[in-house]
Amino acid sequence: MMTRLLRFSTGLWFAVAIFISAFLVFQVQPIISKTILPWFGGSPGVWTTCMLFFQLLLFAGYSYAHLATRFLSQRMQGIVHFTLLLFALLVLPMTPGVDWKPTGTEEPTFAILLILLANVGLPYFLLSSTGPLLQAWFANRIPDGSPYRLYALSNVGSLAALISYPLLVEPALTTSSQGQIWSLLFCLFATVCGYLAVSQFQVTATAQKSNDDSQSPVAALSPGWKQYLTWLALPAFASMLLLATTNHVCQDIAVIPFLWIVPLSLYLLTFIICFDREAWYSRRWCAGAGVISLLLIHGTAFTSANWTMPIHLCAYFTAMFFTCMVCHGELVRRKPAAKYLTAFYLMSSAGGAVGGLTIGLLCPWLFSTYLEMQICMLAAAVILSGVFLSDAQATWLGDSPSRRVIGVLGYCFVFIVVAFVEFGGHDEGLVRSTRNFYGVLQVSESPWGTSLFHGRILHGFQLRHPGLRRLPTTYYGEESGVGLALRHLRDGQPKRVGAVGLGVGTVASYGMPGDYFRFYEINPTVVEIATDNFSFLESSQANTEVALGDARISMEREPSQQFDVLVLDAFSGDSIPTHLLTKEAFDVYLRHMNDDGVIAIHVSNKHVNLEPVVRRLGTELGFQCAMVRSPDRPPQWTKANWVLMTRNSEFLASEAIVSHTSAMDGATDFPLWTDQYNNVVQLLKIY
Repeated sequence: MMTRLLRFSTGLWFAVAIFISAFLVFQVQPIISKTILPWFGGSPGVWTTCMLFFQLLLFAGYSYAHLATRFLSQRMQGIVHFTLLLFALLVLPMTPGVDWKPTGTEEPTFAILLILLANVGLPYFLLSSTGPLLQAWFANRIPDGSPYRLYALSNVGSLAALISYPLLVEPALTTSSQGQIWSLLFCLFATVCGYLAVSQFQVTATAQKSNDDSQSPVAALSPGWKQYLTWLALPAFASMLLLATTNHVCQDIAVIPFLWIVPLSLYLLTFIICFDREAWYSRRWCAGAGVISLLLIHGTAFTSANWTMPIHLCAYFTAMFFTCMVCHGELVRRKPAAKYLTAFYLMSSAGGAVGGLTIGLLCPWLFSTYLEMQICMLAAAVILSGVFLSDAQATWLGDSPSRRVIGVLGYCFVFIVVAFVEFGGHDEGLVRSTRNFYGVLQVSESPWGTSLFHGRILHGFQLRHPGLRRLPTTYYGEESGVGLALRHLRDGQPKRVGAVGLGVGTVASYGMPGDYFRFYEINPTVVEIATDNFSFLESSQANTEVALGDARISMEREPSQQFDVLVLDAFSGDSIPTHLLTKEAFDVYLRHMNDDGVIAIHVSNKHVNLEPVVRRLGTELGFQCAMVRSPDRPPQWTKANWVLMTRNSEFLASEAIVSHTSAMDGATDFPLWTDQYNNVVQLLKIY
């Protein structure tokens, strides 16, 4: 019989190991995702692919735990796990080296998966297996204990990791320091878990009778195929909704860890609430709140209000939270006895992997635009209204099943009508729509001309009239910062121009005979569209060339291009490639610039104020900065903000430039962005 002190100390070892493992699992995700984000252009697909990898490996870890506890003796389980822990220590440190940087020709999804597998695969595999494996060991050693409380503890550790990252870790530590500290904590985890594995050598199997066995209505029953399917389907949909929501807010605002972590934290919070105490999940209130929140999201379709970012985020996160509460609450209502817990966790993790595969691989293959959010919200409407109307307290509908079905269908009909009003008509004039790792590109035609949209952001426009097709448009008008630089620097002399971001090639319209324009573009589909649907490149009088791949990586590997003007136009979209605005990035640019050259930086952005970053870089590098805010003159020109950085005082003092410049925003003591430190959160335009 185990003494109370021994029972406490044994439980403490298990609790510490599970808490540390859960903390490390959810710290490694933002750390390594942020590390490799710049290598793939800052695309939202980086986080989605990372989540897919971690969900697949989580399933692999749960599979290992299930098979080990089912087919191996207690002693053999300890030996195998201890051996794997030793091998995992050999993989550290976990941050990938520069040799893993892509060349630009690789398929991004599989390149990311390979990087993650090689650098964090085995450590993450062991961390993900810790929860179910150690809970099975715990149930064997302390049969009257509650392994499900350890599951709730693991979710607390996960939530602590996610909350601490944007608030404490990211602002205070460089990415390399984050990786080093994570590796040290993994060594601590390996020590604690190794002790438990060694102690398994002397343990024999005992009859498992958990206190939780009497709490669940299905606990005493052997699960059938319907039960297994439910364990798979509910987590699968919750995972799909998590990833779809994260994708949506990142496309609308910015690809930053903060917007990865908030929805993931809410997702985990639903696990904690539901698994810690079943009574905390109220079917009626959670489903009802979810129904209302879905209607609030689409309520903006019937208003002209300009919703601020916090309201926009709260609406989507609230709907996701209550839908996940229903999914995980219904999952807990169907949890089995402790002897089936590894199978339960295995199917739950399989559901998460299925959700990740659906959003990460299947949807991009099936759809030429982003439909995941709309599909998930429609499915959520069915689930939430169904649960709400089927709850025993919904007596106002009576006991007739047909009335409840009609109620569900009625709500979904209203939902579909509202969604059609919001999203209908957006494809008017659409002539081309394509989707890849970097997002959705759509080409549309109007009586005025042809437009390219990346998501909701206009990335180029060409006038239809034959005599006007070579005129610069949108953000690149003659009074814009880039227009002024290209027209007035070295006027009448051949120029060498570099451009980070191709768009539709509008900048090439400024090319004159003898000029050389070199574009850097990471998205191969953009190059296809610029040549197939637009004629700026073809009709330019300059010699034009396109280098495919990440601009910074390409420029690091090239000899000096001796640019007179370098155009940085990669920041107007929702995905901010921060690695192009760091001190190290500008060191690369300077190697390619003439001494009197100009760097023109497009800082127009709906959600992020980049002026303080650029101003601080100018101060650090000894540049003078001039802000050019050009007006909106439809249909040809679009309002744009450009910063001109140069050491050429004569150019900035010219009348053509002085007459168009204005004061810049941001203090000169703003933190300098480097590869190891950059934080977009402090630059978000909240209101």
